[in-house]
Amino acid sequence: MTSPPLKIAILDDYQGVARELADWSRLEAAGHGVTVFREHLGPDDATVASALQPFHAVVAMRERTPLRAERLALLPNLRLIVSTGRRNASIDLRAAAERGITVCHTGYLPAPAAEHTWALIHAATRRLDAELGSAELRREGSGWTHDAGWQRTVGRGLEGRRLGVVGLGSLGSRVARVGLAFGMDVVAWSQNLTDERAAEAGVRRVEKDELFTGSDIVTLHLVLSKRSRGIVGPRELALMKPDSVLVNTSRGPLVDEAALVEALHAGRIGCAALDVYDVEPLPSDHPLRTAPRTVMTPHIGYVTREQYEVFYRDAVEDIEAWAAGAPVRVMDVPHPAGR
Repeated sequence: MTSPPLKIAILDDYQGVARELADWSRLEAAGHGVTVFREHLGPDDATVASALQPFHAVVAMRERTPLRAERLALLPNLRLIVSTGRRNASIDLRAAAERGITVCHTGYLPAPAAEHTWALIHAATRRLDAELGSAELRREGSGWTHDAGWQRTVGRGLEGRRLGVVGLGSLGSRVARVGLAFGMDVVAWSQNLTDERAAEAGVRRVEKDELFTGSDIVTLHLVLSKRSRGIVGPRELALMKPDSVLVNTSRGPLVDEAALVEALHAGRIGCAALDVYDVEPLPSDHPLRTAPRTVMTPHIGYVTREQYEVFYRDAVEDIEAWAAGAPVRVMDVPHPAGR
């Protein structure tokens, strides 16, 4: 079984690398058309629907362009969604199934996000934003003084300090192992974590309050769900040390952003090191952009060449398999609530 020629849209290719990292020519040789959208289509349903209305297949880069029920209803030609990564909370799987839309996923490498977590930890503790980011340090000229941007800050080391890992799954465990290698006291908590599971990872399970009260660095590694949304709110931020660092490379809504901004301005925590936000791309007028003591990156924790090669290679395979009538890596549709 083969399908008629497909119109395929690759969304949110910000870096313009999708075509070079996979062999899309295989699809084009089979008569399918491939269109790349480098710019984000925006939050407006009508704008997204207008751009995507002709397409039969969409390759969605993570959760950059949500595909909710209302948006899917505006895309009558859509028959296949390929989501990069193994899960995507921004796609309504049940609504897609009801409309006869197959949703497939790709592989995912956990290492890049764990590595980026440590990049943010180092940037926050060693004040790399202030030291490496100064325009004076990049300026040509002879002679270095404090006023010219040479050694403005005093950072903090990691050995002997406490790392609190919220969520000890695949990513959290990787981050914990690095903390142990640095000689840190690593503790962990999540709602279902047991003492035995923590011990297997070489760390100690503590209660939630103890983790936030006693940790010098708190790093979040949870899947976003109804239970985890807002899991770091005003209460948890108030428990943290005034010189502690909060790191979030998982999902923005795990943290109450308004409470975080307030805590930063009030000096109740030392630094927020963030790669994820409630709204992405982060609006130009967002209060986090002007909040003090922040290290921020634009959701690039998973963005490496190796990761993208997996994403786009598997996306081509998913489309080929679906077009041949034998789809692979199909996402499971969740049961309705109460079943």
